[in-house]
Amino acid sequence: MKAFPSKKTKQIFTACVLFSASCFSANVSAKIELTGTMTQGAMIIGKTQAGAKVFLDDKPLMVSKSGDFVFGFGRNDKPNHQVKVINANGKIETKAIKLSKREYKVENIKGIKKEYVSPPKEVTDRIISDIKLVGKARSVLTERLDFLGEIKIPVKGRISGVYGSQRVLNGVPKNPHYGLDIAAPTGTKVLSPLNGKVVLVHNDMYYTGGTLIVEHGFGITSTFIHLSKVLVKEGDVIKQGDVIAEVGATGRVTGPHLDWRMNWKKVRLDPQLLVDIGK
Repeated sequence: MKAFPSKKTKQIFTACVLFSASCFSANVSAKIELTGTMTQGAMIIGKTQAGAKVFLDDKPLMVSKSGDFVFGFGRNDKPNHQVKVINANGKIETKAIKLSKREYKVENIKGIKKEYVSPPKEVTDRIISDIKLVGKARSVLTERLDFLGEIKIPVKGRISGVYGSQRVLNGVPKNPHYGLDIAAPTGTKVLSPLNGKVVLVHNDMYYTGGTLIVEHGFGITSTFIHLSKVLVKEGDVIKQGDVIAEVGATGRVTGPHLDWRMNWKKVRLDPQLLVDIGK
């Protein structure tokens, strides 16, 4: 006759199974996957397990329900950083990041009239207002995951200005250029590089003229400036490839072009690292 396990034996076996499962679960490693160019000005997309917490240099990052996160590095960021992940079971994993240092073009120009080096005092309030509006738009944090898509260049044309370059006028260093300048005739259609939501439309900022900012989630924004016309309004949800504006020569410029910028919160990213210029 076949013997059947006793009730007590079943309880012991069940307890062992549960104990083994809990031990296995507790030892599941935290996972870190990072995608991007490890250099100054880069945007890095990360992936980990659902329910994990992520830190960049001990500062917490937003993490989606499925474990997606993003961060970026500025023009002059230090080379050494660390990403730490703590999964739902408390397991910790760290990954060291070593950024490559970039060299930027610096142009010294002398003999320029004073009014072209510094703006007149009567426009100071206007400039401060513009800065506050842009800062507010770039501080928007939503759980949109549009930044995970493949980024497309918004206008095709000759690259006339690059990220990180800087001018020194009459010995006075000016702010570095933080965008990608693409030369194109006034009226050329500007396409959205990603899905997103419009968070700022301004037709006449002092430096940037027609200005448009679109947010793509988790602090990632696109900025389009010197526009002749903006074809969307604040609050609009747009799709990649939608016509959102037209190239212009508004603001402080010498000719028509699109100045396209990307940000992670206040960190200024290099758009050229994010796209295939040939596409």
